[in-house]
Amino acid sequence: MSFLEVLYFIIPTTIAYAAPLIFTAIGGVFSERSGVVNIGLEGLMVMGAFIGIVFNLFFVDTFGSWTPWVALLVAMVVSALFSLMHAVASISFRADQVVSGVAINMLGIAIALFTVKMIFGKGQTDFIQEKIPRINIPFLQDIPVLGPMFFKSVYGSSILAIAVAILAWFVIYKTPFGLRLRSVGEHPMAADTMGINVSKIRYVAVIISGGLAGIGGAVYSQTMTGDFGHATINGQGFMALAAMIFGKWHPIGAMAAALFFGFAQALAISAGSIDVEFIQKIPSVVFLILPYALTILALAGFIGKANAPKASGTPYIKGSR
Repeated sequence: MSFLEVLYFIIPTTIAYAAPLIFTAIGGVFSERSGVVNIGLEGLMVMGAFIGIVFNLFFVDTFGSWTPWVALLVAMVVSALFSLMHAVASISFRADQVVSGVAINMLGIAIALFTVKMIFGKGQTDFIQEKIPRINIPFLQDIPVLGPMFFKSVYGSSILAIAVAILAWFVIYKTPFGLRLRSVGEHPMAADTMGINVSKIRYVAVIISGGLAGIGGAVYSQTMTGDFGHATINGQGFMALAAMIFGKWHPIGAMAAALFFGFAQALAISAGSIDVEFIQKIPSVVFLILPYALTILALAGFIGKANAPKASGTPYIKGSR
């Protein structure tokens, strides 16, 4: 297998695995830019994956080939509502945001697995018939070398993820809402003095975070696994959290970091199929632990260098100094 053939094989898989991480990491950017730490991305992804699969199974006869896309919207809404618990605890009750996020992670998997057991009578759902489709992008797929690598047989959700990252950059850095969001995360008292409703902005940011994480979970379950079980979202939310930090709380940086982690996952899944001698000599367990090892290394190497929003993790009491 030539080097170019390896790239044709590994890059589309990298983009596919990165897409759920991009959605979820961008959601984390919105929440933490407002000053609310969201450790609960894993639980929100779990809820999105669960809702996406269950909706797909029950409504496939109604929506046909549109079912996966409608399932994304439903997963977005449910996860956004689920994230309200974190918002209420962190913003209104001023609870410890890390503890609240951990509770969301535990509650998300518990609710999902209990409901699956009640509906299907087993630990996982049935497999869906309609997955998010792969598409070829007209004209771009015909570009020599790059066309088959980036624009042929790509998931529609991958294109949507990149579009969301660009849109998030525009919203956060080029709109009045984005300016308010960043000011609330950096200096909430000054923002309050200027008439900005700190609690409202933070609520909106956490809800956006939940909605995007729900889409990320639904994308993963409807592209990679095709069903939902206890191991469907197995650390994906924490990888997205790492991508957000690795990307320095910037939408484009988070997308780039998500692609990095997506490459690690693609390599772990595809290593056995790559007919390259030195890759075949590496024990398969090395590739299996690679995504998680890179997550730890990225956090250990960059968490001290990346500067979070100054008010991140700090509850705000109106009128406090």
